Amino acid sequence: MIKVFVMQTCPDCAQVKAQAGQDGRFEVIDIGEHVRHLKQFLALRDHNPAFDEVKARGQVGIPCFVLEDGRITFDWEEVNLTLMDEGASCSLDGKGC
Repeated sequence: MIKVFVMQTCPDCAQVKAQAGQDGRFEVIDIGEHVRHLKQFLALRDHNPAFDEVKARGQVGIPCFVLEDGRITFDWEEVNLTLMDEGASCSLDGKGC
C-alpha cells in the first residue's frame, strides 16, 4: 500500500485526497488530523534525503508518497494520479506545498 501524507488545507493535497481516497492502493494520512500523524511525517521529513531539495526550496513536502518499497516521491504521475489544475499554492512564495 502507498502511504500518502496530506493536509486538509493544502490545495494540492485536496486533489490527491479526492483521488487516492477512492483507490485501495493508497493509505491517506492527514498530518493535520492528529499529532501522531504529524510526528510520523516530520520524522520522515527530518531524516530522509528525498526531502533535501524540498526543504531547500522552503516547501513542506506534501503531498508526499511513500511507495511500498520505502522510496519517497512527490511525483503524481509515478503513482498514477493526475494534477487536475494549477490551483493556489500553499507555500509562502506561491510555488508549491
